[in-house]
Amino acid sequence: MRAHVAKDYYGILGVAKDATPDDLKKAYRKLAREFHPDVNPSPEAQEKFKEINAAFEVLSDPQKRQIVDLGGDPLAPGGGGGAGAGGAGPFMDFQDIMDAFFGASGPMGAGPRRGPRSRVRPGSDAILRLDLDLEEAAFGLESPITVDTATVCGTCEGSGAAAGSAPVTCDTCEGSGEVQSVQRTILGQMVTSRPCATCSGFGTVIPNPCPKCAGDGRVRSRRTLTVKIPAGVEDGMRIRLAGQGEVGPGGGPAGDLYVEIHERPHDVFTRKGDDLHCKIKVPMTAAALGTNLTLKTLDGEESVDVNPGTQPGSTLRVRGKGVPRLRGGGARGDLFVHLDVRTPTKLDAEQGELLQKLAQLRDEEIVEVKGGGGFFSRMRDAFNGHA
Repeated sequence: MRAHVAKDYYGILGVAKDATPDDLKKAYRKLAREFHPDVNPSPEAQEKFKEINAAFEVLSDPQKRQIVDLGGDPLAPGGGGGAGAGGAGPFMDFQDIMDAFFGASGPMGAGPRRGPRSRVRPGSDAILRLDLDLEEAAFGLESPITVDTATVCGTCEGSGAAAGSAPVTCDTCEGSGEVQSVQRTILGQMVTSRPCATCSGFGTVIPNPCPKCAGDGRVRSRRTLTVKIPAGVEDGMRIRLAGQGEVGPGGGPAGDLYVEIHERPHDVFTRKGDDLHCKIKVPMTAAALGTNLTLKTLDGEESVDVNPGTQPGSTLRVRGKGVPRLRGGGARGDLFVHLDVRTPTKLDAEQGELLQKLAQLRDEEIVEVKGGGGFFSRMRDAFNGHA
């Protein structure tokens, strides 16, 4: 018959033989976090967690620990007890373990109580969309906005109680905001605390709620504010108005209001950061001979020269006629004018002859096409709708 080899319970927990109960508790807590099936579902972790539970159960029991110190194994057949000897299964809910160590009490004695929650709590932030034209976003403005948020109830001034009444102590938890429950586990008897369901953890109840706010201490209200939009804001940016958001339950401090900028599309310009872009159609002759264009910018009309021989796809840059830079101290982006050189779609006979003569004067090759007529004659016929 094979002899049973005693397990090294101290080694399983990673503690010395003179470890105190607090040392055992800390070691178990650390290993439970690492190997609990809710955290680590691998089969190896499950087996390891069983060993950890068994080791902690043995070393936490003075009588079983004495057997281990004498070289025995209290969990060996006939050794008395087992891994399930506390009335609990091999796996304990991970939250129960954390509650045992960090909650109101545990196997080593009661800990501090959390106490009731305050009815007065901070409010949430709110967000409002504001649509702006390009000119408004570029140069900034002061705009009135209408917001619909929670505000302090004027009837109860945030208390939630009707006039002449006040919140009273909860009979269920006697004002503590918590109720305790007892659970038998492998660690022994554990007492855990949960928020009281009767008072929702506040420790008090409101028998006569305010008829206007139904005990919440706040009501919905519509109001008008003025928001200052700085020059140079972009689409998607948010402006923060501190303390203008939702008032908290119980009349708690208000959150912030964020005004989100949405820039409407412009019929001429497209924006890329601080720069503006536009497209201008230029006749082929104007691009070849050069011309002067009058552009309408955000600041008014601007004269721009197109040099002779300008090619299709060319871009003109007008410095300082873009959007003011946000917090840029007056600096501005540029305006980029993209030239769309247009070739005539129809030529009459005289125009075709003129272009053909120009090609001859410039010694440009004219490709002859089988069937009669040169390149320009074929082009002329195509524009005039001839076969």
